[in-house]
Amino acid sequence: MNVVKLLVAFFIVGLLRANAQELNCQVTINTDQLFAQQKIDVSYVNQLKGLITELMNNRRWSNDQFSPSERINCSLNINLVKSLQLGAFEATAQIIATRPVYGTNYETTVLNYVDRAFNFVYLPTTPVYYRENQFSDDLTSMLAFYANIILAMDYDTFSKQGGGVFVQQAFSIMNLAQQGSINGAWQTGGDRRSRYWLIENLQNQQLLPFRDGLYTYHRQGLDVFATNPVQVRKQTLDLLNTIRGIGLQLPNSVLINSFFDAKSQELYNILYEGTPTERKRAFDLLSFLDPAKTELYRKLTL
Repeated sequence: MNVVKLLVAFFIVGLLRANAQELNCQVTINTDQLFAQQKIDVSYVNQLKGLITELMNNRRWSNDQFSPSERINCSLNINLVKSLQLGAFEATAQIIATRPVYGTNYETTVLNYVDRAFNFVYLPTTPVYYRENQFSDDLTSMLAFYANIILAMDYDTFSKQGGGVFVQQAFSIMNLAQQGSINGAWQTGGDRRSRYWLIENLQNQQLLPFRDGLYTYHRQGLDVFATNPVQVRKQTLDLLNTIRGIGLQLPNSVLINSFFDAKSQELYNILYEGTPTERKRAFDLLSFLDPAKTELYRKLTL
């Protein structure tokens, strides 16, 4: 390759790196429940899926530079439940985000959250375009909200409270939606698992030790797993002790509940290799903090 071609190649690679966005989001839309009640044009749903994918993956959500390999792997799984009028959907959505663990081929789940009121209006003529600092509609606001939540959770695992700027952006989106939307999940009342309470938890001063613990668990724990599994177990038990202290003050925190939805099997796998004393302590903590999965954790005592 001559010098000119080499320079052109470097320029193209650099351009690709500079233009790479933050998210690599896989979008699915399930219509089984909806189709059981009524029929809608499948192309309509496919168009919506394409527009959501375009917004999540091709919009720049931060000022940071990401290479293609650094994009955050995540998924948005939307389940259309009901449509009472043309274009108006009642839906749920599961948002999952992962991050690689240094020195391994393992990806750890950082976020696993279910929005039980992912309700929106969409028509084929409706643009899916997010306008910053302005409420346009529920769909684009929810997509922008969760893009920032994904970034906040990911950044928190790489530096202490590193996702703070994205927490603030998500909070601003919620404030605008409270003024422009009738969707109750943006409001203070109602379901304590709603997106309002998710962002409230991320801002709550009492939960800052948990966010700090996410950094310690991932960077000083999981990321050294290949060379120091003992350190991983220590950081894991430290985080569980931190969560226990928070849980006594703020029971049923949606942020902490979603943590266990994301991490239960991983926590079990890490602590199963511990000493009998560590496993007993782990069972006591986990069965108290995440009682729904007690039978899984009970295996730590066998």
